[in-house]
Amino acid sequence: MTDPIPVSWWQRGALGISRHWLAGVNLAWGVLWGLPWLAPILMKAGATGPAQAIYWAYSFLCHQLADRSFFLFGPKLMYSYTELLPYAPGAGTWLGLRAFVGTAELGYKVAWSDRMVSLYGGFLLGGLLFALLRHRLKPPNRRTTGVIVGLMMVPMAVDGITHWISDLAGLGQGFRDNNAWLAVLTGHLFPTAFYVGNELGSFNSWMRLISGLLFGLAVVWLIYPFMEMYFQDVQRVIELHWSPGSRVQQTHQA
Repeated sequence: MTDPIPVSWWQRGALGISRHWLAGVNLAWGVLWGLPWLAPILMKAGATGPAQAIYWAYSFLCHQLADRSFFLFGPKLMYSYTELLPYAPGAGTWLGLRAFVGTAELGYKVAWSDRMVSLYGGFLLGGLLFALLRHRLKPPNRRTTGVIVGLMMVPMAVDGITHWISDLAGLGQGFRDNNAWLAVLTGHLFPTAFYVGNELGSFNSWMRLISGLLFGLAVVWLIYPFMEMYFQDVQRVIELHWSPGSRVQQTHQA
């Protein structure tokens, strides 16, 4: 009789990951989603160095335009670029809006835009919902899932592309700045503030928030069920071959 086959560190690590991959992914999304909110808190506390480091790091993930971002510690949650001009003359340009982080009077912006808040929030929310429902879900039908997920992703593609085209006309000049086309389609049913600008409650704001959330949930719906099946297979293989009492162990001990 020989000693049991030792389980290596990488096998133990693979087993741990296969059992707890969802918790790890949700934790990662939570940190990634939460850090941008820490930047204005640090600015308010006077810790400008760490705050600027967060703004810099997240500038690679987001345009950080101040007129499309949430502000903390000020009288308003969002501002138009014209409201920002007296405090930041550079706010009349895209680069100026990107660089402006706020003032004591206005508050300080979150380190990414409202769309990114909802998009990455969708990843986190979808992961938490998946954790609650993972044992009740049936294996996904690839064709049906693909169609539904595709439809959930379309709004962000359309909204993002039309915003980009509109911005080419200049700040405050594009068709997405006044949404006159929407006012005509809806018979001017809503207040002017709904059609004009990017502030919270406007059409543009709602579209960024909704389309980002739908996209985030769609990605989770598309990928997580297959990740779950993959890690379940990994867990079964490791437990079958390397757990005490497995056939491999018994054969080796014989």
